[in-house]
Amino acid sequence: MAKDTAPPSGYVKKETMMMIALIAFVIGFLGGIVFYIFKTDSGPGTQQPSQAQQQTNQIESAILALEGEVLTNPSNRDAWVNLGHNYFDTDQPQKAIFAYNKALELNANDANVLTDLGVMYRRNNQPNEAISAFDRAIAIDPSHTTPRFNKGVVFLFDLKDQDAGLAIWQELVDVNPGATAPDGKLVSEIIATMRAEDTPLK
Repeated sequence: MAKDTAPPSGYVKKETMMMIALIAFVIGFLGGIVFYIFKTDSGPGTQQPSQAQQQTNQIESAILALEGEVLTNPSNRDAWVNLGHNYFDTDQPQKAIFAYNKALELNANDANVLTDLGVMYRRNNQPNEAISAFDRAIAIDPSHTTPRFNKGVVFLFDLKDQDAGLAIWQELVDVNPGATAPDGKLVSEIIATMRAEDTPLK
């Protein structure tokens, strides 16, 4: 999630194996972007089943407690935010959208909540609403990397507008030349590679 400043095919055929290898790299990177926009707050490595079940139980208990809290104290903004985060983590986008919007009714100027809201809108197949949420986050905090990056992903993968997506990433680089993708690669290098190869997205 955005609260952590950290953490998603077929392509044009090329003449040489070198080109094919380069395209494979780009495909692999873009696959990582799809995951990144869904889950930017990944935990430690693979867990044992008992650990995973324990974590699930803890999250379910937290959700029940937070649902009770917001019913009793609907003006508790922190409870709404945390409830949204737990719905986010348990892949319940519609509930997360509701919780985040309730939190924003109490404080509309939270770029992190808006960024997470945008992710949930995208996961709920509402790309235009996702872009709107990301734009609001950027307006509040122009230096915030995550909403700019995620907005580019929505244009690239959901709206299939590669030119717009790369332009948005270029805006990110203009604001932060050292901006990196989830794998640590410079966003500027990814833009250059994709433009040079002119690799269309599907």
